[in-house]
Amino acid sequence: MFHQHMRPAIRRVVTLAFAGAAALGLGPTGAGLAVSSSLPQPAPTIADYQFLSSGLIPPTQANCNSVGRRCFSSSSMQNSYNVKPLYAGGFSGQGVTIAIIDSFGNPNMASDLANFNTQMGTPHMCGEPGLTCTSGMPTFTHVYWNGKTQVMAPPPGSNGTGQQTRNIWALETSLDVEWAHTIAPGANILLMTTNPAETLGVQGFPAMMDAEQFIVDNHEATVISQSFASAEEAFNSTQSLLNLRHAYISAAADGVTVLGSSGDGGTANTIRQPVKNPTTIPFPSVEWPTSDPLVTSVGGTYLCTDATTGTSVDSTSPPVNCQGQSNREIGWIDSGGGFSHVFAKPSYQNTLPAGSTSIGTMRGVPDIAYQASSRTGVLVYDTAPGDAQGGLICPPTSQGNPCSSGWYVVGGTSSSCPQWAGLVAIADQIAGHGLGLINPKLYSLASNPTTYANDFFDVTTGNNGAQAPAIPGYPATTGWDPVTGLGTPNAVNLVPDLAS
Repeated sequence: MFHQHMRPAIRRVVTLAFAGAAALGLGPTGAGLAVSSSLPQPAPTIADYQFLSSGLIPPTQANCNSVGRRCFSSSSMQNSYNVKPLYAGGFSGQGVTIAIIDSFGNPNMASDLANFNTQMGTPHMCGEPGLTCTSGMPTFTHVYWNGKTQVMAPPPGSNGTGQQTRNIWALETSLDVEWAHTIAPGANILLMTTNPAETLGVQGFPAMMDAEQFIVDNHEATVISQSFASAEEAFNSTQSLLNLRHAYISAAADGVTVLGSSGDGGTANTIRQPVKNPTTIPFPSVEWPTSDPLVTSVGGTYLCTDATTGTSVDSTSPPVNCQGQSNREIGWIDSGGGFSHVFAKPSYQNTLPAGSTSIGTMRGVPDIAYQASSRTGVLVYDTAPGDAQGGLICPPTSQGNPCSSGWYVVGGTSSSCPQWAGLVAIADQIAGHGLGLINPKLYSLASNPTTYANDFFDVTTGNNGAQAPAIPGYPATTGWDPVTGLGTPNAVNLVPDLAS
């Protein structure tokens, strides 16, 4: 089902709700930082991807291992985070709607979803082409918020960086939809895609926030997944960032949970994307909207469980990051994390599990984590890069950039966020209502040693210094840390506790 919403932009000017915010453009030492003259372009939080095979059938694990990776199927991922017992109890997100916000989208999303479900054995959704809908079947709906743009060549103003390349957003959309559905196979999915400006994208964030405001105001979903971000320092002023928060304020008041990917640069971020030579912020930084205290920030890990079964640790198969390891998960080197330069530490971060990295006066990022590395990635089916109604222009040598139609293994906190959205949808079903801001409950559960041990997998190794030593990273530690937050979910215990 394809619809289009078009309406005037909504602007709700908000003021800073948290005391002690530092001015944007000033680093921890107070050194001045040049800032952009317009709003930054939201970038998809896909860190890496590898084209594996064309055709309808997924690649084999041997195929994945041959390129130094392990690839998770729906079943193995569900096992890895202990979700299947919830399905056996009748909880898979029935009656709940997850909203996914992306730019451009994938014009083939409904048919790509249909093949993904066929191959993975996940339930089909009403809205897939040629499918007869039955009572109780979850629904997939694609809404074009402010106009429909096909996936074509990058616009002239994108300056060759790929940040506005629409085939990247098509792959992002496929990842978001297919894997939110994997974790909450009974939930409805509302895909809301926006159409940013053709040049440097000043309309990107406002359109996305207006779309989310519409979703909240009209009670169209109780969970919103955001796989996009930009550095806090990329905004031209504190107020220009704060003016975009209206949807989050409304969501928290109306029982809607908003999740955001923590980013894919570790502690290193840039200003003014896209430009040919983006400026690296010369100190550890975090991204927004994930740094917003009204958003649940989702970081990333290497997932070293068996990619075929998901039931045990595999310390011998590729990638090298998991070989010789006894840990089920390791903090991902690119997991966005650190401390906000805009938002003060919210009260829910005042109490942390024993052994946690200390949080000073500013908001700590992320709150929780999930599998993210493409080295231990998820399989995604996407035909838009290679066959977007004949519109994509790619050089003959750029196969997999992504210009090929078929199966990819994909990584980034873009993978973490929609899967966590699926878990929240199941919790909403158990509770019988939207949970709204879940961060206070997450930290409350983690403050009890017994509950923390039962509900979370604590990730205690790894570092997110992707560009260290120039931009130092943080180590994963016992309890909360600026790489994996409180850790990853043991869903069978955490989801009911979150709903209680």
